[in-house]
Amino acid sequence: MSSNLNRRSAIKGMLAATAALGIPSGFSALAMPKNETKLQLGMLKGNINHSVARWCFDDLDVETLCIESKKIGITGIDLVGPKDWPILKKYNMVSTMCNGAEINLVDGFNDIQFHEILIKNYTEMIPLVAKAGYKNLICFSGSRRGKTDEEGWNNCVIGLQKLIPLAEKHNVTLVMELLNSKIDHKDYQCDRTHWGVELAKRLGSENFKLLYDIYHMQIDEGDVIRNIRENHQYIAHFHTAGVPGRNEIDETQELNYPAIMKAIAEVGFKGFVGQEFMPKNPNKLASLKQAITICDI
Repeated sequence: MSSNLNRRSAIKGMLAATAALGIPSGFSALAMPKNETKLQLGMLKGNINHSVARWCFDDLDVETLCIESKKIGITGIDLVGPKDWPILKKYNMVSTMCNGAEINLVDGFNDIQFHEILIKNYTEMIPLVAKAGYKNLICFSGSRRGKTDEEGWNNCVIGLQKLIPLAEKHNVTLVMELLNSKIDHKDYQCDRTHWGVELAKRLGSENFKLLYDIYHMQIDEGDVIRNIRENHQYIAHFHTAGVPGRNEIDETQELNYPAIMKAIAEVGFKGFVGQEFMPKNPNKLASLKQAITICDI
């Protein structure tokens, strides 16, 4: 099965699981672990904040993923919705990239026909993210479907501008992911750093930023370190994976992740780097631990 289908299936399942958007009573409003963060960072160098994408380890239940992630210094889980937030809270883990408001990856803000449902979904979700004490909420451009760059930018601005005031009020950042359109997500519009940065400039809000997926951008444009250095102010989060294949980030693939992590640290980035690769190793947790070691510069 392709990585495209794997992720779409995973997100579809997570969306179904988060359809009921209520927050259980007794939720802490803490966005970041305190003592636990200090403890785990003591195991590592502290220059990179580490998280992991839930869908890549969906053979583990959320509780087990939290337990095992903490053992290797990970303090956040990406792509988790309200249903699983209480489990993250239990283990003092952060929902580092919240989801559940998007329709899917192909029906996004670049198409006005989806604005009504998207605005409804995000209007409901933004206050929930804030109430839980979290910061980032993922969104997607959607597929081009023949639209020019200008049409895509204009449509995204029309939709997102209706949500930015609410995001600003609740101190939540809407984060649009950069995905490759060459291999995994054919026809996706926000497929270059320039495209996402231009949208961020047009919106002109600190509450809209980009999820720079290193794997995806290596495929569609390369020049990863320069793009990070020149555009880091528009980036809220990073994802990793090996190229080609979207597997482990070790010596079997082409990206120099220690050098990339060094560039991320040097620009003063304080957000999270999320491991979003599909392990080939049957011992998936060993691969995750190896990835954290590689990225912990």
